[in-house]
Amino acid sequence: MTTEVLETTAATDEFERVRRTELLISNLLRAGVLASVALVLFGTVITFIHHPGYLTSSGELDGLRDAQNGFPTTLPAVISGLGSFEGRAFVMAGLLLLIATPIMRVAVSVFAFIQLGDRTFTVITAAVLTLLMVALVLGKAGG
Repeated sequence: MTTEVLETTAATDEFERVRRTELLISNLLRAGVLASVALVLFGTVITFIHHPGYLTSSGELDGLRDAQNGFPTTLPAVISGLGSFEGRAFVMAGLLLLIATPIMRVAVSVFAFIQLGDRTFTVITAAVLTLLMVALVLGKAGG
């Protein structure tokens, strides 16, 4: 094989690896958003099934709109609510998944850049992931 053919084959292989990585990230984002929407809609339906008064009583509906009224605010409370089939827990799980989806995208990107051998973008993306995780921890600590 000539050098030109080898270079073309290497470039094609590199292009295919990049393309597979882009598809993986695209599918991750799409699946995360769709699952999030499904959880929020499911939780909303369950909430209205468990509390039919929300459809007829403005007073009860005002209670639903109060953010402090029954929505789980911690991960253990969300998990417990999911086990109890509480609609608000499903809504909150959907919102948490929506927040986690772009963070998962950054994490996948770190591994993709490692696989591609791109040290500069690996370091930059790892730093971004670290900052996101620190922000999550500090945000939780600030309550």
